[in-house]
Amino acid sequence: MSTKASHAPVPPTRQTNDVIVIGAGPSGLTTAILLARRGLQTVLVAPAVNREDGRTTALLQASVNLLDELSLWQEIAPRAAALAHMRLIDDTGRLIRAPEITFDASELQLEAFGYNVLNRELNAILEDAADREPGLSFVKAKVERVMPAEDQVTVQLDDGTTLAAALVVGADGRNSMVRAAAGIDVRTWTYPQQALVLNLEHDRPHQSISTEFHTPTGPFTLVPLPGRMSSLVCVVTPETAQHLKSYTDEALALDLERRAHSILGKFRIASARQVYPLSGLIARSVAARRCALVGEAAHVFPPIGAQGLNLGLRDVADLGGVLREAKERGDDIGSDLTLGRYESARRVDISTRTTAVDLLNRSLLTDLLPVQAARSFGLYAAGRVGPLRRMLMREGITPVAGRPRLFSQLGRR
Repeated sequence: MSTKASHAPVPPTRQTNDVIVIGAGPSGLTTAILLARRGLQTVLVAPAVNREDGRTTALLQASVNLLDELSLWQEIAPRAAALAHMRLIDDTGRLIRAPEITFDASELQLEAFGYNVLNRELNAILEDAADREPGLSFVKAKVERVMPAEDQVTVQLDDGTTLAAALVVGADGRNSMVRAAAGIDVRTWTYPQQALVLNLEHDRPHQSISTEFHTPTGPFTLVPLPGRMSSLVCVVTPETAQHLKSYTDEALALDLERRAHSILGKFRIASARQVYPLSGLIARSVAARRCALVGEAAHVFPPIGAQGLNLGLRDVADLGGVLREAKERGDDIGSDLTLGRYESARRVDISTRTTAVDLLNRSLLTDLLPVQAARSFGLYAAGRVGPLRRMLMREGITPVAGRPRLFSQLGRR
């Protein structure tokens, strides 16, 4: 097989590779690029890359570091808005409320906690990078079957092509075909919430402040975009979400401005509106039977604190580190031993982050006064106690559980 990225049709014959990555969202694209850079003959398989996605992603500093290591950040940065401050406002109207608190990235000697970018622009940059990456072939086809065996995994495509590899990486989302083929069970749960997602123009500058209002139905979050624009995630009851979705642009903008207490002045709707039911998923394992999972194939949780894709990119970084080390030792990259190392690297980070987001979301929904008091006291302490505040900021960017392998990888070229 050619080691040059190409759109040329793949002949319907069996081809053997080191790794097949299935799925071309940001996690899958980044995985494929990283593994090709690590010297692994890699094939990326997906029907198409979504260049029309109007949603946004807040890339926290550790994700920025990974993209910078891959020489991609310089293309993304001009299209992103800095998140230099993160403001939390208790808008529950309850008897026990937390004080307003603002976290400042400069307290950690950082320019910003992260950067917010439109998904369509992020995806386009990553796709272009994948297309030109030596050692990576991008096959734009649909996967029909994934068949793990003792010595390799076979992947059958809808055009009749059959591919084989020592390892398959599932970056194919919450309904992952790779996860099912590997026989990995999941734990799932739902919330009585839906998220209205869209982008806004506003009269006042956001001053690089990301603002999250905590309401009785969930967070109402405004995240800066370039210029006088912000992305919005408004978590409400399913009934309210459907009502808001049906409003005219003018009526919706007025309602959202009221919910934001006009902190950014007059709103104007600047994108299509989308509504998503909130749910959670965590895979019982992130690897089995020569299959490894990254991103939403391994974990899904509510859009709180910009944790979703950032957790997925930590999966990518750890997988890249484990496979590089296996290759250097001459180990089988798809063996139980190698996949066990990946499982060990990811388990604590995934479980603690998923639990933390779940608890924070449920703490907004509960009417139990002890829970409300604990949340309020925690935020009060974070605002008053410097070491605690700085610890929380560092954990928000990259948890201790996800730090060692990620940073050791970023330190090596």
